[in-house]
Amino acid sequence: MMDQAVRRRRHALFRLFLLAGIAMASWVTRTPAIRDRLELSTAHMGLVLFGLSLGSMAGISCSGRLVSRLGTRPVIVWGTWLLIAGLATICWGSGLASVPLVTAGLCAFGAGLGLGDVAVNVDAADVERIGGRTTLPALHGCFSLGTVLGAGAGMAATAAGVPVHWHLAAIVLLSAGLLLHALRAIPEGTGRAVPEGPHGAGADRLRPAVWKDGRLLLIGAIVLAMALAEGSANDWLPLLMVDGHGMDATAGSLVYAGFAAAMTLGRFAGAYFIDRFGRTAVVRASALSGAFGLLLVIVSDNAVLAGAAVLLWGLGASLGFPLALSAAGESGPDSTARVSLVAVIGYVAFLVGPPGLGFLGGVFGLRPAMLVVLACVVCAVFLAPAVETARTGAPALRHAAGADAQTPADAPGPSRTAPGTDPPHIT
Repeated sequence: MMDQAVRRRRHALFRLFLLAGIAMASWVTRTPAIRDRLELSTAHMGLVLFGLSLGSMAGISCSGRLVSRLGTRPVIVWGTWLLIAGLATICWGSGLASVPLVTAGLCAFGAGLGLGDVAVNVDAADVERIGGRTTLPALHGCFSLGTVLGAGAGMAATAAGVPVHWHLAAIVLLSAGLLLHALRAIPEGTGRAVPEGPHGAGADRLRPAVWKDGRLLLIGAIVLAMALAEGSANDWLPLLMVDGHGMDATAGSLVYAGFAAAMTLGRFAGAYFIDRFGRTAVVRASALSGAFGLLLVIVSDNAVLAGAAVLLWGLGASLGFPLALSAAGESGPDSTARVSLVAVIGYVAFLVGPPGLGFLGGVFGLRPAMLVVLACVVCAVFLAPAVETARTGAPALRHAAGADAQTPADAPGPSRTAPGTDPPHIT
């Protein structure tokens, strides 16, 4: 049975993932209103949005080292507060119609999102290991649920004519409350590397970097493909439906809502299928579903069929990221470094891939540009065996948890670096 402290910690992580999803969707749904408030062209708004990408890349690039040095809790705390401060600055800048303030807010928002997301995924992988339950898919399901709730609230605020700054101010207060409530259950020390013995530092210099692990890189390739499938939909799906299939803007938004709902359903139901069929089968089935949905969206000229195929796309993209993070944490020693590396690969694909698709879409059209995403997802079908580990699935996790029940190092609380191993280190 799961320890009460671990259960509280798991529920705290649910709230943190929900917070990130609500904050992200709240910003995205009000982007047109903010653009109009700032009186910017689409091209100039693209330059403002570059602040988000810049901040996100800065956050994820240093998150792994910060977790290894400080542990997950301080990185989660400061990353999430930075996200909230960024959202508050966007709110302030929107109220004043200030382009520099909105750009700075987006940069801080992105940096906080990158820092906090990697740290919370490392903490979630540790909870999954200790608690003996498949947890990461449901946690990412909370992020997807947050995007659905945030998008719904954003559309309602838009329809009711609520000014952007008042809407975002309410989200800032909600996010701060969720963070303060969640932090009470997050322990100190998880993921922090403590060199053991007088030669720990020398051993760290001699130890190979985890990015040289071929199997881990295959897991990263799966994450890259599935994160690209998710990110491309988040950035381009409404426009793909409008420009590529002749839908009106409302129908395009509804199709995107269907994608988000399919992602949420897939992630909350994922634990059952992973426990029953194993990781390889689930990754392969997910990639096939996503590839088939993408193929129909690309080649079909029937708008209704393409809209329905988006549901397959969403279901297919839902489990690749969280499932691969679980596999990365169990793929060898230095689990913090392994989860951090794979998470960084995923976020890079999520952030950098869609703008590249925009360039291709400008040259060839959005539907042909999605062939790149389709090719990546098809590759994930063949890479699926890389996610198998010695402790795949909940039954194996429970067995391992039971076998280690008498081991103090596996008690709920901070994760530890086992004697004789080196501390986590990405590069």
